Amino acid sequence: MADRLYVALDFDNGEDALRMVDRLGETVRCYKVGMELYFKTGPQILHQLQEAGKQIFLDLKIHDIPNTAAGAARSCTSFGVSIINVHAAGGIEMMKQAKQAAIETAAALSIDRPLVIAVTQLTSTDRQMMNEQIGIQGSVEDTVVRYAKLAQEAGLDGVVASGQELAAIRQACGDGFVTVIPGIRPAWAASNDQKRILTPADAIKAGAHRLVVGRPITHADDPQDAAKRILEEMEVSL
Repeated sequence: MADRLYVALDFDNGEDALRMVDRLGETVRCYKVGMELYFKTGPQILHQLQEAGKQIFLDLKIHDIPNTAAGAARSCTSFGVSIINVHAAGGIEMMKQAKQAAIETAAALSIDRPLVIAVTQLTSTDRQMMNEQIGIQGSVEDTVVRYAKLAQEAGLDGVVASGQELAAIRQACGDGFVTVIPGIRPAWAASNDQKRILTPADAIKAGAHRLVVGRPITHADDPQDAAKRILEEMEVSL
């Protein structure tokens, strides 16, 4: 289960992030590095995590013209991370070129290729926001499934989506299509600004391949104990 839990290092500096990694110790093997931390530290934080033996999901949500997205995917792949992501809204050609860039870069460097997955809709998005502000009509689930099918057509390995769309994605794309699920909130944790959430146990039962958990662990009084509780909940759910 430790290989299926990614703790989100949502810090604005490397020192605090590494202190959290130290507090979590061997309990947590995998971490998500997002824009806030990466834009502050650059690749240094990735190297430091790798020196500590950790796996990394580099969550930069690449979204640009196909050529630029491919270049970004090459750069991200060169760091030797486990997962990178693009935005499905960028379209099939952008996703195809990003995936191909990851394949070619990993081969040239003789490193393992990262999973290349697509962001569908953020877990802070509900139907009203999507319809009225983003300008996409219909239900969130319909949009997420449409993006997931586009990502699969483009040859990507999977998607990022909320747990509430898991069943629909599996039905549309099959069990082997990787699902990375943020917005995970144990029953004992606050929902914060997440709107489409699921407990760790329910997400694993529904077939999630990876879970991303941030504040329920990093803001806990005892982060290591919180991580152990979540891992136990994931294990029991099987």
